[in-house]
Amino acid sequence: MENYGYGSSDDGYCDSVYDDGSDECQEDENERQFYGSMPSSCKNYDLERTMELLSLEEHHARAVLMHYRWDVDNVLTLFVEKGEKQLYTEVGISMMDSLSSSSSHVSTDTTCEICYDEFPAAEMTTMDCGHIFCNECWTDYFTVQTNEKKSRRIMCMAHKCYSICNEGKIRSLLSARDPQLLEKFECFLLESYIEDNRRVKWCPSVPSCGNAIRVENDEYCEVECLCGLQFCFSCSSEAHSPCSCLMWELWVRKCKDSDWVIVNVKSCPKCNKPVEKNGGCNLVQCICGQPFCWLCGEATGTAHDWTSIKGHTCGRYKNDLELKSSCSKNEISRYRHYYSRYKTHAGSLKAEENLMTKSRQKMDTLESGEFAAEDNSWIQNGFTRLILSRRILCYSYPFAFFMFEGVLFKDEMTEKETTIKQRLFENQQQQLESHVERLSMFLEKPFEKCPVEEVLEIKMKVIALTSATNNLCEKLYECIDNELLGPLQQETHIIAPYRSRGIEKASEIPEY
Repeated sequence: MENYGYGSSDDGYCDSVYDDGSDECQEDENERQFYGSMPSSCKNYDLERTMELLSLEEHHARAVLMHYRWDVDNVLTLFVEKGEKQLYTEVGISMMDSLSSSSSHVSTDTTCEICYDEFPAAEMTTMDCGHIFCNECWTDYFTVQTNEKKSRRIMCMAHKCYSICNEGKIRSLLSARDPQLLEKFECFLLESYIEDNRRVKWCPSVPSCGNAIRVENDEYCEVECLCGLQFCFSCSSEAHSPCSCLMWELWVRKCKDSDWVIVNVKSCPKCNKPVEKNGGCNLVQCICGQPFCWLCGEATGTAHDWTSIKGHTCGRYKNDLELKSSCSKNEISRYRHYYSRYKTHAGSLKAEENLMTKSRQKMDTLESGEFAAEDNSWIQNGFTRLILSRRILCYSYPFAFFMFEGVLFKDEMTEKETTIKQRLFENQQQQLESHVERLSMFLEKPFEKCPVEEVLEIKMKVIALTSATNNLCEKLYECIDNELLGPLQQETHIIAPYRSRGIEKASEIPEY
């Protein structure tokens, strides 16, 4: 890679945050570089690369990149596959520059076909497509497009002309009317780089920190902004690996609605879709057309009076109704099982994060005493591993809930396969859980007050558990990748890869 500002990492990609005042990028193989909220240097690098390789002017290169969401590699591939003419036609680039040049030297007065007034050549502007209108009409048009942000690419205003307007001429006309309009237009173009680029996203912090993050190669990853927020780059929600984005979205929705659903929603006995009762009668009908009794959930006919449903009595004991009730209770019990463990680990994670901030005091105490000459980084390393592993454990329960509940993958796994895979996953999960709890127990000890022999013993335990826990996290992800999701058609369930160092916080780019 050339000396451009995408810092790389051992995972094969980098993330970059842009902060104000920085207009130059520096490559660093060990750090992820953070750039400004206006990533002009990174944008300019893509532009210059495209201009050079395709021999295009800046506004044409930008139009191509906008059309293909700023994916330079994809643009170059399509240029080879489709050829110059087809690619430019699809984007809306006109190749009539010669006509543009000749038309711009017309010396006689010309009629503007928008306002139908005559203007001298100096007050007319011709775009690359050859269409010529007065400066006033062009400026009005560009002002509306800029203020209302109707399109990232401003096209010619001639009827059925889809050519891209020359940005240099847009800038000239807007600045002549109002310099603030020009500034707005520049911001408008810059927003395209962030909002239309699948590898760049605004940090979703609330209130917004104003930073943007760029990743290389893999958009399925978790990143940390300079503001401290860790989030999933793919869906912009909180970091949730090993849950896929879809699993996490379903889990959040289920946690939000579960209590209300248990009381107010029942499943249709025919299609199993959720049905809400919105009237007083206990005879309800699903959108599939199936009527059923709200009290017991059994399918019925539609004939009824104010007191009963014809041919149906659910007051009597029936084995199948008891079975349905049992199934419903089992589903609720199953959800509570996973939810309670998810919440327990989330609570432990919060407490351990608070404890980690105080761990520095323990290190200072040790370093001021008999361990002054020792390397006490094992404390910080242990807490880092503990928090990373605890977070993985926390989100492994929503993953397990959807992986083995029989809806998302019901057509891809038999009941026997589901059982085998669940046992395999739970064995890995339980081993990790056991090591995490032991690591937490040792790190919570007031070892700064313990005798030297006990501190050394705790140190050995923490170092061993730190290494073992890392190995178990790797095995858990390998199990998910190779044994659980790997054999399935799981394009919608891509998870962020495990990174032994956790979600590293990117560093600010140095000022020059």
